[in-house]
Amino acid sequence: MLVGTAALTLFGGAFATACSSTPRVEEPDPLLEPLERARADAALASNAAAASPPAAAATLTVVAQQRTAHATALSAEIARSAGATPSASTTPSATPSTTPSGSPPKPPTAADAVDALQRSADDAARLAGSQSGYRAGLLGSIAAACTAAATVALAGSGAPS
Repeated sequence: MLVGTAALTLFGGAFATACSSTPRVEEPDPLLEPLERARADAALASNAAAASPPAAAATLTVVAQQRTAHATALSAEIARSAGATPSASTTPSATPSTTPSGSPPKPPTAADAVDALQRSADDAARLAGSQSGYRAGLLGSIAAACTAAATVALAGSGAPS
């Protein structure tokens, strides 16, 4: 009887542990989307600066630098919360695209940057409401910076807002 009780205890405990353990599903970090938007906005503003008159180009260059700084801050926070060190690759990468006819794509304009910044500001503000602490503050700051760039800085550069 003792052997039977010991076997039941041993196998019962193992069975209960095996049945109750469910694989832990990691959710993607909610800051990954704003990170990608920051990188895309930086590349867009940089490309628009290259095709713009000097006054608008200077403003777009500053916007690209700001969005690169946002990407750096978001990357650092993602790495911090994951317990890793941030990657050194926070530089925006512009991917060349071609139109169906094979002609070179039309360069982005300051108006394109304004549209992208407004979308980024809206998305960051919306996400900030679901976060807390530093993350909420970071997203709120990004939303404010994008709004200011779109409605104040680029509005004076000749881009429609």
